[in-house]
Amino acid sequence: MITENTSDSNTFINVQDDIRKGNNVDIAEHVNSLLKSNVLAEDILQIGMIPVMGEIGEKFKTNEVFIPEVLLSARAMNMGMEILEPYFVNKDKENKGKVLICTVKGDHHDIGKNLVAIMLRGVGYDVKDIGINVSKEDIVKTINTYKPDVLGLSALLTTTMPEMKNVINALIEANVRERIKVMVGGAPVNEKYAIDIGADGYGADGGDAVSLVEKFMKE
Repeated sequence: MITENTSDSNTFINVQDDIRKGNNVDIAEHVNSLLKSNVLAEDILQIGMIPVMGEIGEKFKTNEVFIPEVLLSARAMNMGMEILEPYFVNKDKENKGKVLICTVKGDHHDIGKNLVAIMLRGVGYDVKDIGINVSKEDIVKTINTYKPDVLGLSALLTTTMPEMKNVINALIEANVRERIKVMVGGAPVNEKYAIDIGADGYGADGGDAVSLVEKFMKE
């Protein structure tokens, strides 16, 4: 819900411009300024930041912007999310389950992964984010030690998408596939691809990923 302080349509302009321009310096000041003005962290994220990254993602698909611009915007988004993250973590909530999340080998993009991690932590999940460019061997190793209920795999490039299938094959070879749900996501990924590679589900965005994990935990 939007606070009364967010009724002005200009409230989020600075933050939105920071993300569009990839300004990871000023966004910290602008996000903190909104928080000091009693604007909800959820509104800053859902209204001020996520739609702009969605806009940039669409432009990337149509070749209006390219990887360097996307990375700059993602860096600014990450800076803003670092400031907001403590506001989404409710330590009083019971741990609802464990989620392991990463970007697959060969892919260095993390904006979507980071957003999903923040949103899952915000609703009570224990999330272990092992970063970007993660090999299938490291994923299997972490599953054996962390013992998550769900594995989330992210990829932004069509060239790294096949690594998701490689990870699933590695889970089968390591005899851990049956004890873990696998969800996949990222700009080039879709539901059909998730089915084709043997994943349990596809998350189109952060909210979708949270809903999917909630569904998994009820099964």
